[in-house]
Amino acid sequence: MYTPKSYSSCEARLRGMVQDEGVKVPDIIPSRVRIDTWLCAVRICKTRPIGTDLCQRHMVSIDGQPVKPSRHVCVGQQVVVRKEGINWHYRILKCIDKRVGAAVAKECHEDITPQEEKDKLTLNKGGWVPRRAKGEGRPTKKERREMERVLGL
Repeated sequence: MYTPKSYSSCEARLRGMVQDEGVKVPDIIPSRVRIDTWLCAVRICKTRPIGTDLCQRHMVSIDGQPVKPSRHVCVGQQVVVRKEGINWHYRILKCIDKRVGAAVAKECHEDITPQEEKDKLTLNKGGWVPRRAKGEGRPTKKERREMERVLGL
């Protein structure tokens, strides 16, 4: 019994984009890669476990949806990574799964982070460090979570 080939959302979207332009689509599978692997390959994260951890802590979203580390990405999607207290916005230009040099990595994504977000980075690096009064001890879990929320960590 013949069953029609089902496409993932990436493949269907890519096929729709190409067909809208009037180009015939060959029956090939477009390049897809896991989000944690892609983050490492284009040097957004230093290692894949760091990329996995960012995904598990809901600091990575694709097209506005938080993702798991095993989520596949394809060309044209927008990735938002919360790092260093700001939201970094990237558009995927190439899907790669092996870590490459910095020059090649720049060709694989486009940084579309708004200037307001980049300005936050300079403010965050200003040097303000939260201090506790002497004798208060370690912060409680509730206080720690409040500090993380305020600092955007």
